[in-house]
Amino acid sequence: MRDFDAEGAREPSRLTPRRRPLCPVTGEPAVRRLQWVSARWLADLWRIAFGVDARPSFGDVERFGLWESPTGLVFFDPPCAGDETFYRSLYERFDLPAHFARHGHKAEFELAAGLLEPGDRVLDVGCAAGPFRLAAPHVDYVGLDPFPPAGPTPDWMVVSDLDAHAWDNEGAYDAVCAFQVLEHVERPLEMVAQMARAVRPGGKVLIGVPHAPSATTRIPNNLINAAPHHLTWWTRSALEAVAGRAGLVTSQVLTAPWSRIDAIVYWIARMSPVLPGPKSFHHSWRWYASSIAAAAAGYAMWRLRGAPTAGVDEGASLLLVAERPA
Repeated sequence: MRDFDAEGAREPSRLTPRRRPLCPVTGEPAVRRLQWVSARWLADLWRIAFGVDARPSFGDVERFGLWESPTGLVFFDPPCAGDETFYRSLYERFDLPAHFARHGHKAEFELAAGLLEPGDRVLDVGCAAGPFRLAAPHVDYVGLDPFPPAGPTPDWMVVSDLDAHAWDNEGAYDAVCAFQVLEHVERPLEMVAQMARAVRPGGKVLIGVPHAPSATTRIPNNLINAAPHHLTWWTRSALEAVAGRAGLVTSQVLTAPWSRIDAIVYWIARMSPVLPGPKSFHHSWRWYASSIAAAAAGYAMWRLRGAPTAGVDEGASLLLVAERPA
């Protein structure tokens, strides 16, 4: 690994003069900068840890600012989402269908499925291998993904981007869902507005997201929570704001507890010898050693203990439940 800090060597021209970037939800200036993160350093970590090349997704960006908005939303600026090559390489490292088959559904899937009526026509945005379909067998399921997993396309999947599909199917669905997708996109407000377009008046929009603070943000140098993978970390007020600005009425924001399939994140954070403070990313051999130790101990605890008791912390994720006005 190159010998430079997560802070980076110098400020890129696109961030000069220094400014407070605008919240991608409200358009208001950020209230504070949490830290700078070097793009070269992040790219090195992605290559070493997962064998994927993040550099093409970063373009000419030299470092990112990690900022907090007035809603509590934490976001990377500039926003650089992973490209198709990045995600195909990353998903080749994980056999997601087999993982869901072994360990069951996420709790947020169960929460969302319980809000849907039998026969509802449901669009699952960013469906990947369609694990939510298995948690909601009582609905008329349609999965949408521009980058489907390798292999034949199943009959329940539409290979398309959300914008085009929403214009061609305006008001066609009783519910539109997105689970662990919103944090990956550069323009989250635009995505929620497109979801609102596809649902009928009176229909539901359900969005599950990782949140802050949470176990995910307590793992030092957690690449899964960094650009170009996660561009935003969500709060309840941020979810309510994005729903309102997309023309939706917020019914509630639920907390999804830990389930067997995602509880390894809880245990890794719990077993970490180092807890991030104001900074979440740092070029320190103590942090690297802590990450390795936490991953090994967390995996062992996950195999031994499974999901922790509900209410032990902030939970696994937040689930926005909103409606398109009739």
